[in-house]
Amino acid sequence: MKTSLKYLVPALIVANVQAAELTLEAKPFSVSHTFDATALPQDVVRIRLDPEAWSTFEIISISGHGSQVKKGEPLLIFDTADIDRKISDMREAVASETLALAQAELDLSTLETTIPEQLARIKRGAGIGAEELEYFTKTRRKAAEESAQQNLKRQQQVLASFQEELKQLLQMYEADDITEDTEEIILQKQRDSVEYAEYALRMEKLDHTRRLEVELPREEVLLTEKRDDTALQLEKASNDLPRSLEVKKLEVAGLKTSLARNKEALADIEKDRTLFEIKAPADGIFYHGSIEDGKWTTGDLIKGLEPKGSAPVSKDFATFIPNTTNLVVHAFPQQADAAALSIGAEGVATLSGREHLPIPVKITSLSQAPNPDGTYSATLTATWPEKVTPVPGQALEVRMLSYAAEKTLVVPVKALDFGANGWTIEVKLADGKTERRTVTRGRNSGETSEITSGLEAGQVVIVP
Repeated sequence: MKTSLKYLVPALIVANVQAAELTLEAKPFSVSHTFDATALPQDVVRIRLDPEAWSTFEIISISGHGSQVKKGEPLLIFDTADIDRKISDMREAVASETLALAQAELDLSTLETTIPEQLARIKRGAGIGAEELEYFTKTRRKAAEESAQQNLKRQQQVLASFQEELKQLLQMYEADDITEDTEEIILQKQRDSVEYAEYALRMEKLDHTRRLEVELPREEVLLTEKRDDTALQLEKASNDLPRSLEVKKLEVAGLKTSLARNKEALADIEKDRTLFEIKAPADGIFYHGSIEDGKWTTGDLIKGLEPKGSAPVSKDFATFIPNTTNLVVHAFPQQADAAALSIGAEGVATLSGREHLPIPVKITSLSQAPNPDGTYSATLTATWPEKVTPVPGQALEVRMLSYAAEKTLVVPVKALDFGANGWTIEVKLADGKTERRTVTRGRNSGETSEITSGLEAGQVVIVP
C-alpha cells in the first residue's frame, strides 16, 4: 500500500501541529504578477570609441549626465596633443620613406642597366686575358725568342763585317811605305766602327740573355696572372652583381611594404583623430552609461567620464537619446511570471511616488529562452498619461493578471498534499471524522490554490 508524503512526517511533529478548519465557499479568484521594469528609449545612439590604432582618450570636457543638448553641440572633447604629435611624426616618416623608396627605385633601375654592361666588360676582359696568354705561349714567345736570336746574330754579323773591312784596309794600306793622313782617318773611322760594333754586340748579348731568361718568362707569368685574375673577377662578378641586383630589389620591396604599412598606420591614426570630438547628432539627452538589451548599465564604465579621466575603448560607455524617440518599458520577469504571461497581455505600471497614476501597458515581446540569470526579457508599450512625463531610466512596477475566475473554490496551498493518487486534501465529515479526498488543482496565487474538482462549497477542509 502506497503512503502519501504527508504521512511520512514523524508522528511527534504532526501531533504538535495545530490544525484549522476552513469552510469552502465560491468566491472570485485571480492570478496576478508583479515585477520591476524600466522606462527606456526605443531608439538610441550608442556612444563608443572603436579606434583603429589609438588607445588613449583623455577627456577635456564632457556634457553632464541627463543634460539636454542641441544638434551639433559637443558631447565629448578629448585631448589631441599626443595624437597630433604622433600624426606629425608619422607624416614626416612617410615622406622620408617615400624619398628613400624613390632613390632605391632609381638605384635599381641603374643597376638593371649597368650590371649587364659590367658583366659584359669583365667577360670581355677575361676573354682577352686568356687569348693573350694563349697567343704568347703558342706564337709570340717563340717569335720573340727568334727575334732576339736574329738581333744577336745580326749584331755579330755587323761586327764581323766591320772587322773584315778593317782587316782589308790594313792589308791594303800596309802595301804602301807611307800612310797618308787620309788613309789614317779612314782606318781610325773603321776602328771606331769595329769598337762600336763590339760594344753593340756586348749590349745585344745582355739584351738577348735578359729577353730570354727574364723578360719573356716574366711576361708569361704576368699574362698568366692576368688571365687568372680576370677569370676570378668574372666568376665573382657573375655571382656578386646579380646578387647585388636581387638585394636592391629586396630593398625596394621592403621599402614599398614598409611605406604601405606606415601609410596604412597613418590613415588609421588620422581616422582615429576624427573621434576626438563627439557631437550630438540631433536634439536630445546625453546619458552616461550604456543602454543595451533593455538595461541601463553604468558601473565601472562611467567612473572615468569626467575631465582628466579616460573614456574606455571598444565599449558602449554613453548614450544619446533623441527627443523624437518613444519610451518603452523593459522588464525581466522571473520564470514563473514569464511562463504565465504571453504577448498581448495587458496590465498597469506605476512610477515610484506616483502610484495613484496608473499607466496602461501591454506586452509586445517576450523571450522564449531564459537569460543567464534565469530571467526572461520582455518589452511593453505604455500609454503615458498627460500628467506623467517619465525620463529614460526611471523605474516602474508592473502588475498583470494572467488568470481570473468570478467564482471558484480556493484553499491554502499548505492544505494540499501530493501522494500516490495525486493531489489530496483532508475533509471533515458530518460525524466529525475526516477523510482524504482526491482533488484537481487549478492555478496558484501566492499561498492559495484553485480547486477545480473534488470539493464542493460548504465542505470543511482541514488546514495544517
